Amino acid sequence: MTRASDLKKSDVIEHNGSLFVIRQIEVNSPSARGAATLYRVRAAAVGGGPKFEERYKGDEDVPTVELLRRPVHFSYVDGDDHVFMDDEDFSQYPLKAEDIRDELPFITEGCDGLLALKVGDSVIGLELPLSVVLTITETTPAMKAASASARTKPATLETGLVVQVPEYIQEGEKVKVNTSERKFMSRA
Repeated sequence: MTRASDLKKSDVIEHNGSLFVIRQIEVNSPSARGAATLYRVRAAAVGGGPKFEERYKGDEDVPTVELLRRPVHFSYVDGDDHVFMDDEDFSQYPLKAEDIRDELPFITEGCDGLLALKVGDSVIGLELPLSVVLTITETTPAMKAASASARTKPATLETGLVVQVPEYIQEGEKVKVNTSERKFMSRA
């Protein structure tokens, strides 16, 4: 059991005998005194199937399932499947693009720090490292007379992700991107 306030994205909850992977958590803090903070959880069934949505109070216990985390790296794309290989026993884990659509903008060949999330024998998703290094493929040219203010410009990265970067960053540079906030951190 896990308290609703401690739930995270990619946790697995049990509901009516089925397992669901949390895809999104919204926190609603009512302004009334004494009102409990509500957590709206949206989840998808493990292995595909129905969706699940529920609201929990912050101190409510939610039945969760223990996850096994295995280090993996991206191998190849096979149709709609993205195949990842276990770094220790070389097992291959195919994952549907729809199941990992939030993680895909951060995955490249040679990406380190990926973890496969397993429940029993089935892989249900990926856990990303805190930050990844990506190359800028398209952005406006750097300005020669850049001001002292912290102005930003959009930059398209090699995976198609668009982030705001400082105006002095140029095309072809490698940058470090925070995976949870989807924001520029620094040059790599």
